[in-house]
Amino acid sequence: MKRLTLFLFLLQALGSIAQKRAMTIIDMLNIPNLASPELSPNGSQFVYVMAESDWKMNRMVGHIWRSDMKGDAIKLTNGENGESSPKWSPDGTWIAFIAKRPPAEENQIHLIRNAGGEAYALTKHKTAVRQIEWADSKTLYFLANDRKTADEEKRDKLKDDVYAYDENFKQSHLWRIHIGDSAATRITEGNYSVNEYVLSREGGRIIVKRSISPLFNDSDKNELWVMDKDGKGALQVTTNQIDEGSPRFSPDGRSIMYVARANADSEGYYNGKLFTISASGGKPVLVSKDFPFAVDEAEWSGDGKSIYLVCNMGVEEQLYNLSPVTGKWTEVTKGNHAVSAWNYNATLDQHLFALAEEKTPGDFYLLKSVDKHAPVRLTHIFDYLDRDFKLPKQERVTWKGADGVAVEGLLMYPNDYVAGKSYPLVVQTHGGPAASDQFGLGRSWAEYHPVLAARGFMVLQPNYRGSTGYGDPFLRDMVGAYFRNSHLDVMAGVDYLIARKLVDPDKLVKMGWSAGGHMTNKLITFTDRFKAASSGAGAANWISMYAQSDVRIYRTPWFGGTPWQKDAPIETYWNNSPLKDIYKVKTPTLVMVGGNDPRVPPPQSIELYQALKSNGVPTHLYIAPREPHGWAELRHRLYKVNIELEWFLKYALGEGYTWEKAPEEKK
Repeated sequence: MKRLTLFLFLLQALGSIAQKRAMTIIDMLNIPNLASPELSPNGSQFVYVMAESDWKMNRMVGHIWRSDMKGDAIKLTNGENGESSPKWSPDGTWIAFIAKRPPAEENQIHLIRNAGGEAYALTKHKTAVRQIEWADSKTLYFLANDRKTADEEKRDKLKDDVYAYDENFKQSHLWRIHIGDSAATRITEGNYSVNEYVLSREGGRIIVKRSISPLFNDSDKNELWVMDKDGKGALQVTTNQIDEGSPRFSPDGRSIMYVARANADSEGYYNGKLFTISASGGKPVLVSKDFPFAVDEAEWSGDGKSIYLVCNMGVEEQLYNLSPVTGKWTEVTKGNHAVSAWNYNATLDQHLFALAEEKTPGDFYLLKSVDKHAPVRLTHIFDYLDRDFKLPKQERVTWKGADGVAVEGLLMYPNDYVAGKSYPLVVQTHGGPAASDQFGLGRSWAEYHPVLAARGFMVLQPNYRGSTGYGDPFLRDMVGAYFRNSHLDVMAGVDYLIARKLVDPDKLVKMGWSAGGHMTNKLITFTDRFKAASSGAGAANWISMYAQSDVRIYRTPWFGGTPWQKDAPIETYWNNSPLKDIYKVKTPTLVMVGGNDPRVPPPQSIELYQALKSNGVPTHLYIAPREPHGWAELRHRLYKVNIELEWFLKYALGEGYTWEKAPEEKK
């Protein structure tokens, strides 16, 4: 009987393995996305947003779900345009969320009772509402842009709509509304923007993050202000010309903490660090002075004696606890994973977050602070991935850069990998560049590891010099020269895999988006070892790029000044521009960009394309209408992956490719 039981078990296991299939592009694009989890006040439930692909709508649509601690979930909303930002009222009676529902033309606050029933619109604001927070169980705050004047609306109707570039914005301000009110009360007003706000725990005061405008390039002008809940008594707290993230009152209200990518002197372009400052102003104190990792988010503990940190550690993202008095820290989570979508309930001293791992983009887990290192899994939304599909093995790899510095990255193996065999390699470089690739199943239109693995490719994601999580010298290697060591680190990683006989040196492919596209553009001018390449929203000419983009503050440090100042460092700009050496390119290269991309605008891709075409390099330029820096429309995403796979297979492997079609196009 024991032998029979074992035989049946093995038969079932083998049958399960046999049923697994390679992941298609459609399978990958249909993977749900989880966001915005929040614990209920008593800790018995939580809400979150799950976005799923809607091919008729041609985009992912998110709805709000509520689950108990056993993972039994129900969908609370089902609006055509989706919903976002669920927030529990302090008494647990209501769940507020943001949605655009007829007849409203903009996003508004909606309320639904936790006990059930239909949702209704609380606000009827003239402009879109965002960032909602409960002050008490009957009062909410929100941000909204100022509306156009009557004269501006009249001019719009007459098409008399010439505008001043970089000045055609409306300031953003703070509002408050009570349940039952017919109109909201304005809290702030003036020629500035409130870009973020945080309520104190007792609800009596507010931290607002103010800047001269809502423009991305003015984010370094954000400063923290403190005011009463009605907007009176406003006091400026910081004067540091850096962007402060995660501002929070201490539980006793005497001090404020914040996260900034700065050093102790409040100079920018560093890994994220934790600061505190008196709520009445003064000199900031660098609390995480000796902490070795990049701080991304922070929250005071319930008793105010310590601070929880979500930290970038390169290929990992972990939760830590740090004492603001002693500076000592302890790890709260550990393992080959990345913590994301973190929600901390200070009253319960409990953490809710997603954990991305090798074969999952991240289900939700609960961690009680007394149970360090032992988070409890709450949802099983992504179980079907490992059950139904062949998924790539993922491992951390390290090698030495050209100057001997240790470099780290992630390596994904092809399906049905055979030891001793060399495979074609796709090198993917992350955006940012002040970011890092981390553990987790790659399921985006920009990387799609499972689809590449199904085609027999290995995938390398190098966290090259300029990445976060490896200390300030590693990050700041780009200061003064963008391509000092970053591109050499990537090629050293390729050579490392070749030396291990994992990779076929004659079947190399390069791809990337944003800063990953910058790297593609550099590498095709640096070497002809890649047989095919794809440049997504990449910079070709840093001089023209400086003016074309909507952000310059993060780029000025790379080149030592602006290209317009007296004695401008033009040579540094040009020497780091891929266009300088474009005549060297032999690699067949695709070029792609969003038609409405403000970050790396289409002219950069056009410059690259025209140069490649003029020099006889096989190339095509694809522009996706309506798309910003990140493509959102499902058919655009499908097109991108299809055209890249066709290109890679043709030029790197000498193979043909049959395009996948959208679900309703299949016959």
